Amino acid sequence: MTGPVPAYLDEPLRVYLDDAASGKPAPGGGSVSACVGALGAALVAMVCNLTVGREKFAAVDAELRRLLVRAETLRARLQGLLQEDTAAYSGVIAAYRLPKETDEERAARHAAIQDGLRCAAAVPLETARVALEVCRLALTAAEKGNPQAVTDAGIAALLGEAAVVGAALNVRINLGAIEDQGYVRATGEELDRLEAEAAGLREAVLAATRARL
Repeated sequence: MTGPVPAYLDEPLRVYLDDAASGKPAPGGGSVSACVGALGAALVAMVCNLTVGREKFAAVDAELRRLLVRAETLRARLQGLLQEDTAAYSGVIAAYRLPKETDEERAARHAAIQDGLRCAAAVPLETARVALEVCRLALTAAEKGNPQAVTDAGIAALLGEAAVVGAALNVRINLGAIEDQGYVRATGEELDRLEAEAAGLREAVLAATRARL
């Protein structure tokens, strides 16, 4: 990566979108997946904000207030991952640029590449984990939130699942070049679980959403 990575959270949305559309190596799919997950968390928070403090929803007020706090925590984490992912692959690029004239240099370069790949996989893996939690919160929002905002809960689940799947793809592309097969196997199995649960939650949230339309 050339040049400093912009602090996208402090920039207009257009800057992020323009950079994502450009030929720059970042932001790419991992960062965009985190962005999508953050939007899902924001929609869960919106459903909560349209529910709490209203007498007709008093029975779920305390629960939705807790849900709101959790949704905002997840949104903040995903916003951070959006930024982290733009720099995550820089270590791999730097490692590939290391000298390789001698056996010692080649060994050091190889080790650095492997370390960089694991770091590059770690950020989208965390994104997938956090985005799955967005899907879980969306189910409660769909079932108990203000029915006038139930479609927003449904969309939150769709975005959460998209973030899980997108982040998982970015993990898997790095796993293909990682030589530690124990790590590759364990991480692949975790990704399978995350994606399966996200898909199930998306179906459950959409069913709850349609039932309240």
